[in-house]
Amino acid sequence: MITKEPRYYFYKSYFAKAPDFLALAKPRVMSLAVFTAIVGMITAKGNLHLVSATLAVIAIAVGAGAAGALNMWYDAETDAVMSRTSNRPLPSGRLSSHEALMFGLILTVLSTSLLFITTNMLAAGLLAFTIFFYVVLYTMWLKFLTPQNIVIGGAAGALPPIIGCAAVTGSVTADSLILFAIIFLWTPPHFWALALFKMRDYENAGVPMMPNVAGAQATRKQVFIYSLALAPMGVAPTVSGSASILYGIFATILGAVFILKAWKVFNKKSNEQSLIMEKRLFIYSIKYLFYLFAALLIDVGFWILLKSGGI
Repeated sequence: MITKEPRYYFYKSYFAKAPDFLALAKPRVMSLAVFTAIVGMITAKGNLHLVSATLAVIAIAVGAGAAGALNMWYDAETDAVMSRTSNRPLPSGRLSSHEALMFGLILTVLSTSLLFITTNMLAAGLLAFTIFFYVVLYTMWLKFLTPQNIVIGGAAGALPPIIGCAAVTGSVTADSLILFAIIFLWTPPHFWALALFKMRDYENAGVPMMPNVAGAQATRKQVFIYSLALAPMGVAPTVSGSASILYGIFATILGAVFILKAWKVFNKKSNEQSLIMEKRLFIYSIKYLFYLFAALLIDVGFWILLKSGGI
């Protein structure tokens, strides 16, 4: 009985920490990676058994969680001085640095192994590269090196659709590259809109975000320019033939609204008005990507069901 008590309290302690380990995995970022990967799988021209597809989605989710955990492990000191991140598990002291590191490494091995077993080497290799890119190239190097950190680092967040496609087809297709391009072009205006009204946080943390280096107005101009590139790319699935004209019309409307909001940010009348516009653009950017990929998922899924006789 005496020998069981330490083990009991050990498991009880880690069970109590479960919400913090989940927070390490960045559930919101994980859900976005999973969602875009699923769209990549659905739009891929190939077949994957339902069980394999389900396990592949789980592997991609775990891989996204691994990247998030390792990012928080390395960024603990930076997170501690930013109001947006100061309550995360490490800076708040709820988890130790060792726990975060081991958790991230274990998830990395599990996710890449599972994806390799259930699909193919290319998909597993791309997942491993995504984790490496986000943790090493972006978090450890680019983030503190250049104001273009988000632009280059955005490639990591844009890879899940390609991983999803590779899991189904064993290759990288033109359609998956279009999805990659959409997320890649979406990332700078999304994060720079956030950085504009969180400039003080990034300045305190020593992160050279665009507004702190080039200035707020130069960043607003970049946000508008990227919105001009993003809007037509959102319509590209219709142009390539992978989506219908109905999707194209919807994507055009979404893109036009994005451009309008980005223009309002660039053409600000006062600092107070600018702050409101920046927050509105940041919120809309999240909705934009979700609505766009949801529309593509519905559109492509409908035609797949129609051709298979399911409708």
